[in-house]
Amino acid sequence: MKKFVERALKKFEKLDTEQVRMLIRDLADEQDLVAAVLDSLNDGLMVSDNEHLLVLYNKACERLVPLEVKEGADQPIWETIADDQIARFIEQTLIGQESVADREFTFDRGTATRTLAFTVTPLVRDGVITGSIVHVADVSEKRSREARLRRAESLASLTTLAAGVAHEIKNPLGSIGIHMQLIQKSIAAFTDERAGTIREYVDVVNEEVERLNRIVVDFLFAVRPMDTTLEDMHLNPIVKELLDFVRFELQEAGISIVEELADDLPQLRLDEKYLKQAVLNIVKNAMSAMPDGGVLTVTTGKSGEEVSLRISDTGQGMSEEVMEKIFDPYYTTKDFGSGIGLTLVYKIVKEHMGDISVASQEGRGSAFTIMLPIPQREQHLLSWQGSGNEV
Repeated sequence: MKKFVERALKKFEKLDTEQVRMLIRDLADEQDLVAAVLDSLNDGLMVSDNEHLLVLYNKACERLVPLEVKEGADQPIWETIADDQIARFIEQTLIGQESVADREFTFDRGTATRTLAFTVTPLVRDGVITGSIVHVADVSEKRSREARLRRAESLASLTTLAAGVAHEIKNPLGSIGIHMQLIQKSIAAFTDERAGTIREYVDVVNEEVERLNRIVVDFLFAVRPMDTTLEDMHLNPIVKELLDFVRFELQEAGISIVEELADDLPQLRLDEKYLKQAVLNIVKNAMSAMPDGGVLTVTTGKSGEEVSLRISDTGQGMSEEVMEKIFDPYYTTKDFGSGIGLTLVYKIVKEHMGDISVASQEGRGSAFTIMLPIPQREQHLLSWQGSGNEV
């Protein structure tokens, strides 16, 4: 097409009105085809000129990136992006004349967490750089699959090794506990000053034995198959009951609760006991992230064929490196944590055929979003009418 246009332009003065009209029509058709192709792409594209002004973007970009494009105004490409982090990245990359591949940004979209990968490359025409291309890909599902696979592998290897080791630890702990009781009975008859010191030592040992026992019990709970009993239930009453249970503890910690529970949510297949355990673990994590108080917001809603439960805090937040590992067994940022709590949450959500994601920024809090499937109550059969001659 390009060569055809170039030849036509060379003979333009010799073309009659009809030939000019046909040339313009062909160019318009070509332009429409290019626009249709760009708008049919799942990935977003933004194109800027040599002065970094936005000259072109497709519909996928509008869907993926928060844009604020002013009609008829010349805007640097970064000024059209409403997100400060992305805008700053694009500005620094273009002004620095750099090429960047797959720089990822995570967004909390209320009921879901999305991860976008940005690639910035030069726009080259006839061997000359005439602008820049920003390619935007939604890699949320890809990253989610990778994380699920990694967690599944971690849980599988953990299950293989852990049960036997936990039992081997639990047996000597039981023996230690029994002998500590015998020691306590033996020193009960002592009356001198040394008896008080010995009792203090014994109390310390008993506390540590009890702590190890709790860790082993949590550990066994994490690796054993769950005996879930799923029943038709509403999510909101379960959430309200759990929040009422922890309300006093949260108030004592200077944490206020904001409940935004949607009305008329459909029934789900839930195990009340396990779901409460999952929510409680997330709430406990939020409390740890807000040592000086803050706000805990709990939101439920319907999104397509799923119901969402979102628990967000205004705490310390997490880095991207921490977010990638928080569901892994034994990973913890707490001084006295076992690293099992969020592993249990992940396992419970999976037992409900759901999914869980997290969005966080350091210093700006965290948000855990649980997506639970709505049971399909009705079977839709395909209608078919025969010709009437079938046997």
